[in-house]
Amino acid sequence: MAQRADPVGPPRSTGSLASSAAPALAGAMGGVTMRREPRVSLRQHLTGWGFALPFVVIFLVFMAGPLLASLVLSFTDFGLRDLRNPLGTNFIGLDNYAELLGDTTFHKALVNTTYFVVVGVPLTLGIGLAVALALDRGIRRFRTVYRVGYYLPVVTSIVGIAVVWRFVLNPDYGLLNMTLGAIGIEGPNWLGDEVLAMPSLIVMAAWRNLGFAMVLFLAGLQTIPVQLYEAASIDGAGRWAAFRSVTLPLLRPTLLFAVVITTIGYLQVFEEPFVMTDGGPLDATLSISMFMYEEGFEFFHQGYAAAIAWVLFLLVALIAVVQFRTLRSQT
Repeated sequence: MAQRADPVGPPRSTGSLASSAAPALAGAMGGVTMRREPRVSLRQHLTGWGFALPFVVIFLVFMAGPLLASLVLSFTDFGLRDLRNPLGTNFIGLDNYAELLGDTTFHKALVNTTYFVVVGVPLTLGIGLAVALALDRGIRRFRTVYRVGYYLPVVTSIVGIAVVWRFVLNPDYGLLNMTLGAIGIEGPNWLGDEVLAMPSLIVMAAWRNLGFAMVLFLAGLQTIPVQLYEAASIDGAGRWAAFRSVTLPLLRPTLLFAVVITTIGYLQVFEEPFVMTDGGPLDATLSISMFMYEEGFEFFHQGYAAAIAWVLFLLVALIAVVQFRTLRSQT
């Protein structure tokens, strides 16, 4: 094998260098592979569980426990007569769920809730997106004031807002009908008409919740690079084309979150009909949550009410899964 002169020591071959370095390299690698992670002591385990214990206890007492109890309750005929002796209630299996299939009042509540969601969610998100676009691109002066104004109803008590809107929509001395009367138009009974009651609730709900959608869309819009809009403008795209080709595709993750959260909230609608219409007129605004409340706390059919609650839970979960699969496949 060829040798080269070493300026310091005697000549040596490259093969001897490799053979001499191999044991040292193997020893170093062996030292790394043989290292073991320090074992976690029992005291450290107990310390970790000690910090987590308050949350675990609260979760078990106020969340997991009531959920399991309501599930068991849905398979019984528990009612007012069983309050003194809860253990004396009868196990009836799936009878409560079978009864729901033929309950016309539940069918009405399901149709009303579906109407509220199908119309209310697109209306809320559409207006929220329009406001977000205006605040992000168009309105410059007093932008913070507008943001606070639109978001203020979200953090205001829903009961207080419902009471105010009930007075606004009052047929005799409400602000809306008085304004219409000033221009010669006789306003209808917004909350007392079987056709107009649900649209009135939807408008109120959209007004209250558009601020939440606006904040979500503003956050999503601010993550879109301005250079994409400049490139679209250079290619000759107008505002609508840029919105369709740039804004919407990059806003789909935000849209997915907004659609799922808003839909879940609207499926559980309760305060608006409870305060403003009491489910009327003729059950035109009766929701599933309100029907569950009536069965459980007015008629004291707790077992039946628990079955309604679990049907609503399954409905919310199913719709959420469908929305995730539909919108996420396009992101």
